[in-house]
Amino acid sequence: MKTDDQRGISVILLYSALLFLLIGWAGHMKSEFHYRTEISSTSFIVAAVLAGLAVLLFVLSLGKRRG
Repeated sequence: MKTDDQRGISVILLYSALLFLLIGWAGHMKSEFHYRTEISSTSFIVAAVLAGLAVLLFVLSLGKRRG
């Protein structure tokens, strides 16, 4: 995979993580309704995983360019 492709995918993953973070935050704000707590905690976990993958891909793309 090219470094530009990896950087593009990492940007997409970061924006997806931001989306899930906002969904989790909205679910947390409305946590008194049914099943909103599960949506909130699941969204926060998915956001953390996506952000971690984005950072990993970005670091790997930097390593390929230097080498």
